Amino acid sequence: MGSLRAQIQTRGTRLKTDKHLQSALTALLRGFHGTAGVYVENLKTGSVAAVNADTIFPTASIIKVPILIGIFNKIKTGDLSYNQTLIYDTSRTRGGSGLMQFFKDSSKTSLDVLISLMISYSDNVAALWCQQLAGGGVQINQLLENMGFKDTRVNSRTPGREKAYSNYGWGQTTPREMATILKLIREQKAVDAASSDCMYRQMSHIFYDGYALSQIPPYIQTASKQGMVNDSRSELVMVNAPHGDYVFYIATKNNKDQRWEKDAEPWELARQVSALLWHYFEPKDKWRPAKTALKLVP
Repeated sequence: MGSLRAQIQTRGTRLKTDKHLQSALTALLRGFHGTAGVYVENLKTGSVAAVNADTIFPTASIIKVPILIGIFNKIKTGDLSYNQTLIYDTSRTRGGSGLMQFFKDSSKTSLDVLISLMISYSDNVAALWCQQLAGGGVQINQLLENMGFKDTRVNSRTPGREKAYSNYGWGQTTPREMATILKLIREQKAVDAASSDCMYRQMSHIFYDGYALSQIPPYIQTASKQGMVNDSRSELVMVNAPHGDYVFYIATKNNKDQRWEKDAEPWELARQVSALLWHYFEPKDKWRPAKTALKLVP
């Protein structure tokens, strides 16, 4: 873990800014009615572009990615097993996104089902259960600190983080840090290689594909997570593009447009950023998205 922390702290010296892409993203974000940030990294070339990339944003459901790492860390240590049986009871029920809230009391389930629901369907009940199984916010945050992340934290149900919860909600991060977390998973460096591969597979089966993912051809593999509340909409995406993987995190907060409609400004921004990046890194690809209805938001 110490060597990983050192790699994260020194990795910036090996990256170079893509000034053309930086300029394009700056122009795109400039007119947003609220606060927007983005971090983009091409894993093949080591080029980056960043706007407000070290600004702290609410994660909403994207905090489920650090929770996922916490779960697999417990699996590695032997405290949990991937397929272990669990029993659902309705005292865990809460609203919001996901399917587990509709399970019958005393239903038999398993940890792998919780993980899949938490990531693919952004299930809140499964995520809070996973957070508990991972040792709670305190242990997950310690793991994040050990990995070298100073701003990404779980706030909800975490002693000592009540003020941060008031400011940011369930979790907080920066575009640069969360993109780096997904990069570590892609490079088999989060927990261990086998855990990283399993986490990446989970993140490659996302139900909510009407935002940034809608601008990437359906025949291209992606790994992602979305997080959305009224005044903050964010998206984390890794694209396994033909000419090299790239990762990006688009975040907003203080949104003036808080509508949950297809054309809400934060979602339009996510699509615009994603489309810009796809055609920037894959300029010869002529694919354009069809106009299809959005799925429900997480």
